[in-house]
Amino acid sequence: MRTEKRMDIVNGPMMSNIIRYTLPLIATNILQRLYTTADNIVVGRFNGHVALAAVGSTSSLINLILNLCTGISIGANVIVAQNYGARNEEGVRKSIHTSVLVSIIGGLLFALLGFFLATPLLSLMDTPAEVLPLASLYMKIYFLGAPASMIYNFCAAILRGIGNTKRPLFFLTVSGIINIILNLVFVAVFHMGVAGVALATTISQYISMVLILVYMVRMKDFCRLELNKLKIYKDQLLRMFHVGIPSGIQNSVFNISNVFLQTAVNSFNNPALMAGSAAASQIENFVHVALTNVGRTSLTFTSQNLGARKIKKIPKVALYCSLFSMTLALVGGTLAMIFAEPLLSLFIDDNPAAIGFGIERMRVVVTTYFLNGLMGIFANCQRGMGSSVTPAVTTLIGACGLRILWIQTVFAAAPSLGLLYTSYPVTWFITASANFVFYLHRYKKLRLHYSDAESEIVQKAV
Repeated sequence: MRTEKRMDIVNGPMMSNIIRYTLPLIATNILQRLYTTADNIVVGRFNGHVALAAVGSTSSLINLILNLCTGISIGANVIVAQNYGARNEEGVRKSIHTSVLVSIIGGLLFALLGFFLATPLLSLMDTPAEVLPLASLYMKIYFLGAPASMIYNFCAAILRGIGNTKRPLFFLTVSGIINIILNLVFVAVFHMGVAGVALATTISQYISMVLILVYMVRMKDFCRLELNKLKIYKDQLLRMFHVGIPSGIQNSVFNISNVFLQTAVNSFNNPALMAGSAAASQIENFVHVALTNVGRTSLTFTSQNLGARKIKKIPKVALYCSLFSMTLALVGGTLAMIFAEPLLSLFIDDNPAAIGFGIERMRVVVTTYFLNGLMGIFANCQRGMGSSVTPAVTTLIGACGLRILWIQTVFAAAPSLGLLYTSYPVTWFITASANFVFYLHRYKKLRLHYSDAESEIVQKAV
């Protein structure tokens, strides 16, 4: 396989490169979301709203554990991008092999945690008795695919770090099509219900893992993965964990607030409400995926420009990504609301009450998603500049702590769906504002550091 031409993130035109880099990334992650979306559509249409509620009720718990893995993969993205931007070939090799080995170990660990903690955690969330057995079964089978999911996400993060977002899209296109076909076969033909959709997703995850590993092994330049040279290099591991662990903890703990929100939804003891909320969240996720990946673009572009010591380009990264994110949020949110009823009907067959509950949630959440996008961009720009603890703490306090506080106080005082869902835009706005302030502080500090370093070099030369 010949060496592929990669995007020149550091020297190329900024806005067009951001769009070219982000669009395949969005498409890739939409396909990942289609795993769960296909599960929900198939199980909702063929097995009814109770089965849909079972699958939907697991999403916050699954994200709670798997987002820790995704967060740590951000560390892999940053160290690869910084080494690549600095043209440090040995650093790129070490960071790639360290990252892949960490993903293998971590994937096995989280598979065990997810499998054995499924039923106890779902019970703690007050999952209704009629939903609990199916939800537990789905979650256990789903987590058998955790190793494949983690390895794929780390490898995709590595490819993003060197400017390649198209290959992961191709691999997920293949596995996504297989996932949908297996869903229909297992559920419609073999009548496996919840177990069938979970098994289809797990098989598809392993297919995407194999495809991306084969591709990386066959690469011909210094970015090639050599399985016999997998090793944890201490310096790269520490750099990866410095960025990845705070991000992973943030992503994981952040979902605790969603667990609280799901528990609040469960407290109404209404399967139609649970089904409507689950279906609405699936539609919202497509808008969320777009904005999240603009944030990931800001991370890679900031990291590579830092590695290349082109500090003055970082504000342009933040500005252009913010404009792109807000445009996507406006377009995606508008389309979601215009087609809300037919979209919800894909998940919910002949249940007007559940569809109504879904629309009620979307009116609040989808229309304010641009705040979530800005929150992520300013946090990821900080991570790309080497600061990972501050955005993690800010996001945990703002988007997680304040949301839980809102649910325990404002919602608890007057339980209503409107007050429950309003916790999203309120906490997004507060956190985005705080992340912007800390982003400015970090950038000014970085400018001073590099200005002092350059002055010292000039003085020594003289």
